[in-house]
Amino acid sequence: MSEPGSQGQPDDAMVDLLVKQVTEGLSPAEQRALDVLDSALASEHLREFERAAAAISLATPVQALPPSLQARLEQQAQTYVAATTNVRPLRATGAAVAEPRRLSRSGTAGWFAAAACLLLALFGWFRAPPPAVAPTAAVHVTVPPAAMPPVAAPKEPPTAEEERATLLAKAESRKITLGATKDPAAAGVTGDVVWDPATQTGFLHFAGLAPNDPKIQQYQIWIFDGERDKRYPVDGGVFDVPANSGEVVIPIRAELPIRKLAAFAVTIEKPGGVVVSARDRVVVLGAAG
Repeated sequence: MSEPGSQGQPDDAMVDLLVKQVTEGLSPAEQRALDVLDSALASEHLREFERAAAAISLATPVQALPPSLQARLEQQAQTYVAATTNVRPLRATGAAVAEPRRLSRSGTAGWFAAAACLLLALFGWFRAPPPAVAPTAAVHVTVPPAAMPPVAAPKEPPTAEEERATLLAKAESRKITLGATKDPAAAGVTGDVVWDPATQTGFLHFAGLAPNDPKIQQYQIWIFDGERDKRYPVDGGVFDVPANSGEVVIPIRAELPIRKLAAFAVTIEKPGGVVVSARDRVVVLGAAG
């Protein structure tokens, strides 16, 4: 049985318990055993062991020691510790007991160096190296943008020909044939009018009407209303016939509502048209019947 330490030095039992406390922890029974020992001395040297263990734990992990080097370190630590004690015979039994001898301040430092070697062998050097982690290549994933619905092209407005065809399909629309007069511009012309009384819209359709120069003269549309004075037909707008145009479709723009359709006429007037026509150049006429 080891005697309690003297001259401020821990005995074997205290050393074993202190080393175990800083390396793996004590069981309740071992903690009670350490508490029975000199608590002031144990606390003082515990701090030394903890500092040694902390310094070791902060060191960079290395590979495990070869068995021969491990055994040699352990033997050196044990030999150094044993060298710091005297062995004397026990008179009563003849058994040998370890008698702590007095150590100088340098000897105390050396003793703790040996303890640190033992801690290093038991705690620091045997930590398994961290597992090697294979480098992972960065993967860049390009996420395609969400498919956008196709943008519909702006719808083109219907042409005059298409609007005339739509108007012709309506049951309430009226179609009136236009006859040519003896005016030179009307030679060989044929045409008709489609009119919708409900919407007050209509179209003229000509084939063979002579082209005009808008700087000199224009064609003007007149609408005769059975409920108005026939001397003052309603203006339906002016139009031009381009050269080499063949067939033309002209929208009618009545300035006043037509209450009772009676007839249509087209005259040749000065550019921009007139308010009241002299009717000296009537090109076509068509009665509603």
